Amino acid sequence: MAIKNLLTINRKKTKGALANPKKESSFPADLMTKCPSCRKIFLTKEVETNLKVCPNCDHHFKMTAWERIDSFLDPETFTPFDEHLRTTNPLNFPSYIEKVEADMKKTGLSEAVLTGSGTLKGEKVVVAVMDSHFRMGSMGSVVGEKITRAIEKATEMQVPFIIFTASGGARMQEGVISLMQMAKTSVALKRHSEEGLLFISIMTDPTTGGVSASFASLGDINIAEPKALIGFAGRRVIEQTVREKLPDDFQTAEFLLAHGQLDAIFHRKEMRDKVATIVKLHKRGGVSGV
Repeated sequence: MAIKNLLTINRKKTKGALANPKKESSFPADLMTKCPSCRKIFLTKEVETNLKVCPNCDHHFKMTAWERIDSFLDPETFTPFDEHLRTTNPLNFPSYIEKVEADMKKTGLSEAVLTGSGTLKGEKVVVAVMDSHFRMGSMGSVVGEKITRAIEKATEMQVPFIIFTASGGARMQEGVISLMQMAKTSVALKRHSEEGLLFISIMTDPTTGGVSASFASLGDINIAEPKALIGFAGRRVIEQTVREKLPDDFQTAEFLLAHGQLDAIFHRKEMRDKVATIVKLHKRGGVSGV
């Protein structure tokens, strides 16, 4: 009995000894970041300072909407639009609103797209930035409404409209209502175009589904970040449909550029400068009327 009690005491002490170092660890969980491409590990601060691009292999990590705004527009010029819009649950999909609210808390966004106006190297623009951290950037009624309103605001202001897309496609929890956003945003872009105004679409990883099949592909100039996944249906679905093996680089930005579906691929570090140049050239040409 004495030996049994001794072993029990030792087990309790061991558990306590193992638990304490974990509690007292001085290393934050997010101190280091591992690149999913080259597998090298860096200080998270180093990756963030490098515009969230791997210092070793140039892999472009996903950015939040606010990180994108901060790296693209002139400092302290961004004014957000329609932050009051909130998602409802038209189909009474189980736990849908709870998941949306959880993502609101996690990201600090009201929905999967951030829209607003600002200046890009002194030029007035309206921007929309999709955030894949919010329901995988899926497009529901509020996402479509915010993008449509932003396009209409750009038309009213007579300025270029620029969108950064990042999406898994239409949001299934809203059914056909989410699919309707494809047509709604496209009509707004048509009206924007009829005013002779510039629309630049910048596709980031991933841009798929109904987003890729609507406004993401309708730019006067279509740009992408390196190696971004861009496409409608998934690779496996397409292979099963056409009964052919697809190329390894299928649905990458590089594949689309080679086949005429993109105008350019810009590295994140040069994105701001090159897009600003396009906007300025457009202004000088008198096409925008500003």
